[in-house]
Amino acid sequence: MTTATLRRVTGLLLIVVPIAFTALFTLLQVQFEYPDILRQPTADVLTKFQAGGPGLIAAWYGLALTAVLFIPVVVLLHRVLAGDHAPVWLWVATTFGVVAGLAQALGFLRWPFLVPHLAQAYLDPAASEAQRAAAAMVFEAFHRYAGMAVGEHLGYLSTSTWTFLVALLMLRAPLFGRWLGLSGMALALGVATGLLEPAGVPVVGAINAISYLAWALWLVVVGAVLLVRRPATAPTERTLATAR
Repeated sequence: MTTATLRRVTGLLLIVVPIAFTALFTLLQVQFEYPDILRQPTADVLTKFQAGGPGLIAAWYGLALTAVLFIPVVVLLHRVLAGDHAPVWLWVATTFGVVAGLAQALGFLRWPFLVPHLAQAYLDPAASEAQRAAAAMVFEAFHRYAGMAVGEHLGYLSTSTWTFLVALLMLRAPLFGRWLGLSGMALALGVATGLLEPAGVPVVGAINAISYLAWALWLVVVGAVLLVRRPATAPTERTLATAR
């Protein structure tokens, strides 16, 4: 793959994936009150999920795919930033970026595959109290582990670390400029505030949600820069001879 093709493919993915993520995230906000629904009682969550039908399941599956597609975005951007030599911090950033995509995907995938079965079992009119209690217990266990621990906590940690390190490297890259690097570092800190939510720190959930949406826009801008701007090229021998 040539350098120009690499930059075009990376730029397109940096635009398409965040836009798809934002669209599906917004759809889930409207249809399912996400992410506020996650803090409601299990009975309410399963009832609203069941009412959403196949369309809601498809939206969750689509959101999981955007998390999976984030992994090639991370790898391709690594190649763009590496040039002839990848600094060690870029390798660290890429590792966290891949983990972020996997963590988010694992957290999201419980919704289209596990939760429909649990909702059906919990809301079945013929289900006993013991069966409902068992379904609720399984939901809460996966919600706390796959959702809160893997999808959210590990996802927030990895996404913010990747963003901060990549933005830090952009500060020295003429192609991107300091403004893009500094804004990315600020958004990384905003995403990281979600790590404090389990401790009961107020407003961090709202800061995290807003930062994620702004982060998606930041990725789109990075993609647009890759498509529009041309990297600085070394002067030719003829130009050097003229300068002498």
